[in-house]
Amino acid sequence: MSEMRMDNSADRGDPRPGHTGLIVLLSLALAGAAGWAYFSGHRLSEPVMLAILAGCAVVGVVLGLAFALGILQIAGRGQQDLGRIVVDSADTGLLVVENDGHIAYHNDAYTALAERLKSDDVPGPPTIERLFNGTPDIAEAVYRLAQAAREGRATAEEIRVVPRTAQGGDRSDTALWFRVAVRPVHPPGRRRATLWSVADITRDRERQESVFRELQHAIDYLDRAPSGFLSLTAGGNIVYMNATLARWLDYDLAQVGSGGLTLEEVAPPSATALIGSVAGAPGEERTDTLDVDFRKRGGQSLPVRLFHHVAFDTEGRPQPSRTLVLNRSPGEDVAEGQRAAEVRFSRFFNNTPVAIAAVDRQGLILRSNASFANLFSVRPGDSSARRSVLGVVAPRDREALAQAIEKAAEGIGEIPHIDVVVAGKPGAATASPGVNQQERSARLYFSGIDDGDGDGEAAIVYALDITEQRALEAQFAQAQKMQAVGQLAGGVAHDFNNVLQAIIGYSDLLLSHQRPTDPSFQDIMQIKQNANRAAALVRQLLAFSRRQTLRPNVIQLGDELSELSQMLRRLLGERIELELRRGNDLWEVKADTTQFQQVILNLAVNARDAMRDGGKVVISTSNVPAGESNHFGYAEASLPHADYVLIEVSDTGSGIPPDVLDKIFEPFFTTKEIGKGTGLGLSTVYGIVQQSGGFIFCDSVVDEGTVFRIFLPRYVRPAAAETVVRAKVPEAVDVTGRGTILLVEDEEAVRKFAARALTGRGYTVIEAVSGADALAIVDKLETPVDLVVSDVMMPEMDGPTLLSHLRGRHPDLKVIFVSGYAEDAFEKNLPAGENFTFLPKPFDLKELGEAVKKALG
Repeated sequence: MSEMRMDNSADRGDPRPGHTGLIVLLSLALAGAAGWAYFSGHRLSEPVMLAILAGCAVVGVVLGLAFALGILQIAGRGQQDLGRIVVDSADTGLLVVENDGHIAYHNDAYTALAERLKSDDVPGPPTIERLFNGTPDIAEAVYRLAQAAREGRATAEEIRVVPRTAQGGDRSDTALWFRVAVRPVHPPGRRRATLWSVADITRDRERQESVFRELQHAIDYLDRAPSGFLSLTAGGNIVYMNATLARWLDYDLAQVGSGGLTLEEVAPPSATALIGSVAGAPGEERTDTLDVDFRKRGGQSLPVRLFHHVAFDTEGRPQPSRTLVLNRSPGEDVAEGQRAAEVRFSRFFNNTPVAIAAVDRQGLILRSNASFANLFSVRPGDSSARRSVLGVVAPRDREALAQAIEKAAEGIGEIPHIDVVVAGKPGAATASPGVNQQERSARLYFSGIDDGDGDGEAAIVYALDITEQRALEAQFAQAQKMQAVGQLAGGVAHDFNNVLQAIIGYSDLLLSHQRPTDPSFQDIMQIKQNANRAAALVRQLLAFSRRQTLRPNVIQLGDELSELSQMLRRLLGERIELELRRGNDLWEVKADTTQFQQVILNLAVNARDAMRDGGKVVISTSNVPAGESNHFGYAEASLPHADYVLIEVSDTGSGIPPDVLDKIFEPFFTTKEIGKGTGLGLSTVYGIVQQSGGFIFCDSVVDEGTVFRIFLPRYVRPAAAETVVRAKVPEAVDVTGRGTILLVEDEEAVRKFAARALTGRGYTVIEAVSGADALAIVDKLETPVDLVVSDVMMPEMDGPTLLSHLRGRHPDLKVIFVSGYAEDAFEKNLPAGENFTFLPKPFDLKELGEAVKKALG
């Protein structure tokens, strides 16, 4: 072993090796010079040899003197000795193994370690594989180290060894721990090798295990404490819970501390809001006593008292809490009666929907319940101003609130309630369309405190959230206004239809007696065309009032949009991009195809007008199952739960201001310049959608864009095919005929036109000015009439009532109803399955003749 050590010491020479070639070259030169001198002759050899010897003597003297003065040194010798001393005396065992397995070096620490651990009698220092052997864990660690050595990687492992004797018995009951590291080394001029280091870390591991045992004891003491303990972050995550509280709540400790359990899972919303409402000033530490209910995993309530300690950093942000939890369940408290009363009061106080807070004269909130925290959004990290009841209302209401608190503090009773606007962000209650979503409202009541306990309580403030009530009031007022305007528009349209009916009818009578070449023919045509334009405006009014005539059929919205796409692109122009997004497997709906196209065209025109400088219009369709309709934030009263097909028309235009948004569906309301809009486009859309059984909403943000959402109810085909009671009137060429017709119309001009038109076609016409007059005429006739043509809306007796009386006298009587209103506006007043023909006003001469011809067969 000593010979190997000496050899190894020689290997650890100067890292800057000498130039052996130069020494050989110099020796050869001297030998050559000596040989030349010897063979050159006696005369030259002696002087040359003397010269050479003299030169060598001079060089030797100079080098000796320089070495003595320290000018020259043997290169690397001091550094080599110092490095050798450091490495040899290191406490860590070092072993250098060449790639062929030859041990090139080991220090004294490794030798001592080998003597301590090795159990075989093989002479010489052992390799790492021989030094550490035994259990499978050790073998796996050594294998990983050896694999890293072969791959030229640096790594380390910690190995636990139980010293054993040569006979196989344990030397000691104490296990030893070693940190074994390996890394490649590249000695200059030598082959690549591997450096192994072995450090004894037994004492370090013993200290770690001692600290760990002490920590385990502390955790065990806390887990087995008779009280619960938990730590909460500001976000409501439970970072620690002791075993006692986990047992009370029936949770596994493995679920706690890894982000798997939150406060919302173990506490109802009222308790969560109350715990989360604790706030403090920067640098403050506060402990609040809270009586709340926790929730067990099975859903049962667990009444607890919390001593909730929270520290706030220099910026007022809450740090993880230290919360002590006392079980308030029956049988857990000595003072059972007091406990039960406190638990009962706590539940009443925290679970009531009425927000309650005790305040001092300045309005500082001393204590509050969960409803108060929810209503006024009092959360951790709020400023001290938000902890004042004056800070949770809008500035305009603070003076009235301060006066009310002062009156309550002075003991004045019967303080009138005040309605305030809640400061801060809007809440979910304001999600209803048509309501200002920047305001939440509350109604406050006040009472004084006569027996304060010395903590400064001066008044109790009770608050009710009336945001939804205000929203419903606004919606009801808007609905009433729209209904009133709709009734007015419908009534005007109905009366105007009678006027247009007379104009169009008499124009047809004049045209029937004029030749196209007559000078007055074109004048009469102008009258009729302008009357038809007026009729189109009337239809828009009737659409708004939901009384226009619709011809609904089962349609696929995706196909309809595809057919409209080309027209829409021409309508929008080149500067506006149109994108159609059709949903997959769209459900069918039942709607009037023409009117549906009118809806899309009107919305597209509005979007175009909102994008003067160009933009993008997106029209998309999708299915909305009943369970997803509430995701849009509309109140159930506005959008009942059902299956819908959704059509969204969105643009990137200028948006609609909030004060205008509530009025966009009103007739004649427009923001366009005079002469550039009638204000009937969106009111027509509204009426068509409503009359089709659907709902329409508008959401808009100024300078960002607008989106219209139309929800049409899903149509489910019946098992049997539908039977059509009233077939469409086919085109007829010959409109003449014979028969007796009873014409019932209270508008004289319309009645006279229809009578002349039918008489001129060969029919016998009997006129009646009302339903009662018609019944009297029928009773006097000896033979029944062949057909009754009756208006629907008449004084004294309307058309459906007249039909019911006529059916009693003549069950097979044929009837044609004419009206400016939609067919379904009066159809509900007729018996189920009643057979009749409907002719909408205004109609022309040809349409009247075809309807009568078809009805008479």
